[in-house]
Amino acid sequence: MSGITGPAVRTDRLRVERGGSTVLHDLDLAVPSGAITGLLGPSGCGKTTLLRAIVGVQVVAAGTVTVLGRPAGSPELRRHVAYVTQAPSVYGDLTVLENLRYFARIVDVGEEDVIRAVDQVGLADAAGRLAGRLSGGQRARVSLASALLGRPDLLVLDEPTVGLDPVLRQELWTTFHELADGGTTLLVSSHVMDEAARCDGLLLMRDGRLLAAGTPPELLGRTGADDIEGAFLSLVTPRREVLS
Repeated sequence: MSGITGPAVRTDRLRVERGGSTVLHDLDLAVPSGAITGLLGPSGCGKTTLLRAIVGVQVVAAGTVTVLGRPAGSPELRRHVAYVTQAPSVYGDLTVLENLRYFARIVDVGEEDVIRAVDQVGLADAAGRLAGRLSGGQRARVSLASALLGRPDLLVLDEPTVGLDPVLRQELWTTFHELADGGTTLLVSSHVMDEAARCDGLLLMRDGRLLAAGTPPELLGRTGADDIEGAFLSLVTPRREVLS
């Protein structure tokens, strides 16, 4: 979106409650524009809830979420924000192209955008195959392609590489970096700490709280750890609590 300055996403004392319990505890964070930010933390720490709040589908108890300069969920953001959930969102009885043509009608884009999206995710050779007969990694790519149809400014990805083999993970991350190089902002959640090195910046979460934010080198320097997993562990260890 033109005229946007500052972070692509900002939350101010964001709190989410569910079933009488607090899921997100007064989160203050910022996601820089035009870069890949990794949202890392163990399963169940609130990552998906945070992503849902950012794309505007999560009920918020308190605080604010600003996306591309507008309140999260604003109608003006629909063409500018894309969300890829953990489970591939594809129709198994349609081919790759038929899936994308269907979603293209929803976002009102043409055939040229369908072909572009197929090429971006490396599925040109499988374009005529039924989605239900694709591998899990290929179905994940179809979901990603559908999100790319409208050329979003912000791409939110919830555990996009879970269950994929190392080769497919590498290929997807190559695609993510190509998108970022083209100006797209990516927010990628993961519980796999070794993916941290692939990100420009990191947000580390645990139990619905933000433990730390910064670039991988900054977090390693701050904690004295050899890797991000070690940095995370040092941040949650009581005797090192001063670092958090």
